[in-house]
Amino acid sequence: MVIKMDKTHKLLLLSGDGIGPEVMAEAEKVIELLEKNTDISFSIQHGLLGGCAYDQTGSPYPPETKQMAHEADAILLTAIGGPMWENAPFNKRPEQGLLDIRADLNLFANLRPARVFDCLLDASSLKNDLIKGLDILIIRELIGGIYFGEPRGIENLPDGKKRGFNTASYHTDEVTRIAKVAFAAAKRRKKQLCSIDKANVLESSIVWREVVTEMAKNEPNVTTIHMYADNAAMQLASNPAQFDVILAPNLAGDILSDLAAAITGSIGLLPSASLSEITENGTAKGLYEPVHGSAPDIAGKEQANPLATILSLAMLLENSLDRKDLAQVIEDAVSATLNDGFRTPDIARSREKTITTSQMGDEVIKRLQISLSGKRKAG
Repeated sequence: MVIKMDKTHKLLLLSGDGIGPEVMAEAEKVIELLEKNTDISFSIQHGLLGGCAYDQTGSPYPPETKQMAHEADAILLTAIGGPMWENAPFNKRPEQGLLDIRADLNLFANLRPARVFDCLLDASSLKNDLIKGLDILIIRELIGGIYFGEPRGIENLPDGKKRGFNTASYHTDEVTRIAKVAFAAAKRRKKQLCSIDKANVLESSIVWREVVTEMAKNEPNVTTIHMYADNAAMQLASNPAQFDVILAPNLAGDILSDLAAAITGSIGLLPSASLSEITENGTAKGLYEPVHGSAPDIAGKEQANPLATILSLAMLLENSLDRKDLAQVIEDAVSATLNDGFRTPDIARSREKTITTSQMGDEVIKRLQISLSGKRKAG
């Protein structure tokens, strides 16, 4: 008999668009298994975000979802967007819903780990000796910079042409709070931090570099370097092993984390966490999502890789619910599934047999059951 803890964690599940519902279904299998076989308990709500929300409510981030998001302890999102909403008003597009929920919940710290599984070395475009054992953490500032700066807009000019404009800005406090997260992560890892900017041409980056440089003086155990964003992209593509923790402004972090995803061999394997202020016990309210998009071209075909969503659930357990033990069990089950040769199309080599989205989820469940059964016997 499993004894449940008094605490019931409130989870909000946002299945999103495209392949979102398919990969979310596999994460829900894991949630159900954990409830049945461990001491954790969940209260689950389902909400709308993105294109599906716009279609049903006229808003990509409707008030009902907003209320549930504020009440939740943590949020699991899959992916949003697709070409069917390209003609929607700019402020109603699915991506606006994602920006809105990030700003609304003050999710300023985006953690994107990029880890290479040994059994998938050949899936990367880089040589094996460059990526073997690679484990990078990109920490992206998420609710500042050019994506949120004001003024912004599109101006109609007298000659019938248009001018689009955005504002890139960073305040000392914005840089300070994200840099604190990065230095804390660096101290837990290899004590190496690379801060990204464009201080050679952007005033906002000058402020960024000045703040990080000053903070580094109080972190003598962390080796801190600065690198221009364009050089960082080149270095990441040619010698990624030189990096451990990368701290980046919003736009640069967006680009570099997708590059890191490509290096690992498949964007379908990478999770992410978007966190608010971190509490004294090290947890934070967060929104967790795979790095990949909604992939509308394969939606409904059972070809999507659910592992990034399942690994995002693991990050949720560790960072918001303080259950690193359960996060580790999930990560181990994913690794075991891959080591046993199971592949969805995105990570399969030409002669490897592929399995479906739901079959991949089932294989993870099998290994979780074995692991959790062993833990119960040991206890």
